[in-house]
Amino acid sequence: MSQAAYSVDPFAEDASLIPASTPIWREALFPLEWLALRASPVYWGFGVPHGSGEPVVVVPGFLASDASLVELYWWLARIGYRPYFSRIGRNVDCPDFQTGRLRETVLRARQETGQRVRLVGHSLGGMLSRNLALEHPEDVAMVITLGSPFRDAVRAHPVLISAAATIRSYAGRGAARNVRPSCFSGHCTCTFVKNMLMPGEWQVPRFAVFSRQDGVVEWESCVEDDPALNDEVHASHLGMVVHAGTYRAIARRLRMCSAGSG
Repeated sequence: MSQAAYSVDPFAEDASLIPASTPIWREALFPLEWLALRASPVYWGFGVPHGSGEPVVVVPGFLASDASLVELYWWLARIGYRPYFSRIGRNVDCPDFQTGRLRETVLRARQETGQRVRLVGHSLGGMLSRNLALEHPEDVAMVITLGSPFRDAVRAHPVLISAAATIRSYAGRGAARNVRPSCFSGHCTCTFVKNMLMPGEWQVPRFAVFSRQDGVVEWESCVEDDPALNDEVHASHLGMVVHAGTYRAIARRLRMCSAGSG
């Protein structure tokens, strides 16, 4: 869609995005959640099923980079998996473009291990993972989303709406060079948005971790219709990636994907 197609400034805060009244103050608990993880036996690999070298790619959320998933990355290594960072850079570019970059990492992981890849994505990273799995199920063995609003991506906390508007205002520059006026809005018609709103038939297992204490996105947007595919944790949105309950859920779901699924 061209910029001329908009009757209002396309870089302004998008009226198609619906502000969500989530308790964002809970995100201040993130440091405490990180400390609690370090004190948990789960952090050291006790009390959770282990892997056997299966490849797992971790994908950061909106505005974040792989650095946000360092704890998760090394924990996966400790419990027997072969983790990979996404290598998509800071997650602020066009989601379709970022999915293409993610696939490069997935293809490398598959070539190095000879197995289809497990994807664990936080927030927008989980949505990128779902998009990739829908488009290229031959490369993906499983998707686990962490606080990813794949059911209703147009609902967001006002802070995120403002951030999306800022990124669109810098479209074509730096890390957001592929962002178009419709990106991060309800106007976009790209493959990514199609796969979020009207996904095709799933060919790979997918699971969703969510929290009713999420201060950034509405938890109802982060769950599958089938309750058996969901795991509830008691974490903030940011803290979900450093939460012992999240790690237990990830370990259990990964174990469900056998090593012979390559």
